[in-house]
Amino acid sequence: MMDATVVPTIVLVHGAFADSSGFDAIIRRLLAGGYPVLAAPNPLRGIAADAAGVRALLDTVEGPVVLVGHSYGGAVISAAAAGSRHVRALVYLAAFVPDAGEAVGELVGRFPGSTVNESLKAVPLTDGQVDLYIDPRVYHARFAADVPAADAAVYAIAQRPAGAAAFAEPAAGVPAWTTIPSYHLIGEADQIIPPEAQQFMAKRAGATVQVIEGASHLLFVSHPDTTVAFIERAARETAG
Repeated sequence: MMDATVVPTIVLVHGAFADSSGFDAIIRRLLAGGYPVLAAPNPLRGIAADAAGVRALLDTVEGPVVLVGHSYGGAVISAAAAGSRHVRALVYLAAFVPDAGEAVGELVGRFPGSTVNESLKAVPLTDGQVDLYIDPRVYHARFAADVPAADAAVYAIAQRPAGAAAFAEPAAGVPAWTTIPSYHLIGEADQIIPPEAQQFMAKRAGATVQVIEGASHLLFVSHPDTTVAFIERAARETAG
């Protein structure tokens, strides 16, 4: 563990079809390692609004931060950390890393291999908006194939919907990854965001990349030790 005067706060931002409870295993490990940890609520309504909420939380944190985002949460942290002086590193876990003008829905279809569109269950809302869920019948196979079936069933039931508008909203402004060091952990068997798409986004961002063989989109659940080591690497390499 680093000296207490420079240990950053780890801020975790969950993605679509999830909530912060999925981070339980890595939170326990980070706390045991002496890191302060926050799990930011992510409304899953749209990049700009969601990022504003995360940025408001970041602004209350004293000292350095390592900002971690899973999946759609990657788009959110890319916007939330823009211009920040105390976010040392961005860690992307099987995540979207959009550039200005790009929507996550467009990025996921740019490369073959995603099953997300065929896995969605739509729930129309009374205000004309639409909530999207991963159909629980395919959640295990497509979203969390390397997670035990009993656990995946619980995650499928507890998932939080994302607004359809969130996937269509283009990222705006200069993304944080153009100025802040980034790290991208990729699941080799991800069926939601194709690994090829993640490699493209990571290379464009100049990210440090690690690939976990056989890992699904929920790689931080199935491989918590590897995930924590990767976050710790980001904290260590950007210290000072």
